[in-house]
Amino acid sequence: MKKVLLVFAFCYLSIGISFAQKQPNVLIFLVDDLRNELGCYGNNIVKSPNIDTLAENGILFNKAYCQQAICAPSRMSILTGLRPETIGIYDIFTPMRKLRKDIVSMPQFFKANNYKTVSIGKVYHHSRDDKDVWDIYHAKEANTYVKAESMNLIKRLKKEGKKAKGPAFEKIDIEDEAYKDGRAANNAIKALKQLKDDKFLMVVGLSKPHLPFNAPKKYWDIYDKNSFKVPSRNKPEGMFRLSLSKWGELKNYSNIPDEGDLNDNLTKELINGYYACVSYIDAQIGKIVNTLNTLDLRKNTLIIFMSDHGYKLGEYGAWCKHSNMEIDTRVPLIINYGTKTKKMKSDALVENIDILPTIAEACGLNIHKVDGRSLLPLIDNPNKAWNQAAYSLFPRGKKYMGCTVTNGKFRYTEWRDSKTKKVLSTELFNHETHLITDKNLSGNFEYEMVEANMKKLLLKQFPENYNFYKYQD
Repeated sequence: MKKVLLVFAFCYLSIGISFAQKQPNVLIFLVDDLRNELGCYGNNIVKSPNIDTLAENGILFNKAYCQQAICAPSRMSILTGLRPETIGIYDIFTPMRKLRKDIVSMPQFFKANNYKTVSIGKVYHHSRDDKDVWDIYHAKEANTYVKAESMNLIKRLKKEGKKAKGPAFEKIDIEDEAYKDGRAANNAIKALKQLKDDKFLMVVGLSKPHLPFNAPKKYWDIYDKNSFKVPSRNKPEGMFRLSLSKWGELKNYSNIPDEGDLNDNLTKELINGYYACVSYIDAQIGKIVNTLNTLDLRKNTLIIFMSDHGYKLGEYGAWCKHSNMEIDTRVPLIINYGTKTKKMKSDALVENIDILPTIAEACGLNIHKVDGRSLLPLIDNPNKAWNQAAYSLFPRGKKYMGCTVTNGKFRYTEWRDSKTKKVLSTELFNHETHLITDKNLSGNFEYEMVEANMKKLLLKQFPENYNFYKYQD
């Protein structure tokens, strides 16, 4: 009997050691400006076969949200598991380490737990944040043009003191590597080959479909520009006057008018460019995942596909992100983990801050205190009762702060004076059936109870006297 128990104990110990040695690799595709328009999310126009395949044997989240619809704060939030109000940075100009040297980031945490850490492309918005923490580091590149006429135009505009970003889109018959995301894919593939015998955390930051919409012509040709519908330019009735930023960064490009709405033809051209960029980065993802398969790493690699925030393509007569609107705060999120073969979807309210605790738990690591929570229970049970709400915010300068909450059906927003804490305006939008809304229901008697409940949810995260700038005062 003693001999049997010893054999059993040895076998158990061997299995345990084997499991410990099989901590999964982590590969995160962090895409810039990608809204919830992919084949796997029900869009019948966009061509995204490689991303769709990730959803085929993983879990797709229908109601995932970013914490701020702008690059720098959103990415800081993702890479720390902390909300922007916990970090205290809401603009694109302040590097995280300039204000918060104390925060333990995702690469720091995984490096301390004996993972090789890899940063490819646009991961942080500010390249200097945690630059020295990565074992392999390929910095993000500046936006690139290939056409000689585009580059000559930029030079001329600079001399004339005019808008010098060049055109908002470019298409040319050229290889993928001519643009930076093609080069990012190649760098990721090289890193995978280099680290095939190590356990690693790799974050691949793909810049498209961020402006300018530059992609090889073959991706533009997938689509028929004339088939695109121009979205309504109507703004929600009764919305707060600062709810939308009309242009975002689009107005800085040379072929975009300074005033007035874009005409239908230019709108369709931009939509074509955006979708071409989606298909372009989809192809890069396919190359990287194929390399995982070739190196026999796929079965032990946890893949996260996500975006830093959503995007507007002319909805409300507005463009880009920079708002608390549902279309800007809702993001695609897919978790794919090798051995899973069953396609699943979840309507649970989840947030980008959940990624760090999720991958930590999946790797058997005890994470320090963060604002997010691990999503692993939802992988086992996608319909499990989960969060009551998801939260985001967006400032207008330093004077106004818009804090917002969704319960998956309604979105409630308060616009507050950052100094006096006074509520200047409230918004209640119904998104039960549509991503786009047409009317502010705040103050509507029919929705009085809904609004009262939404306000209670908001106050749980943003109390009435909350100081958003406590780290900058």
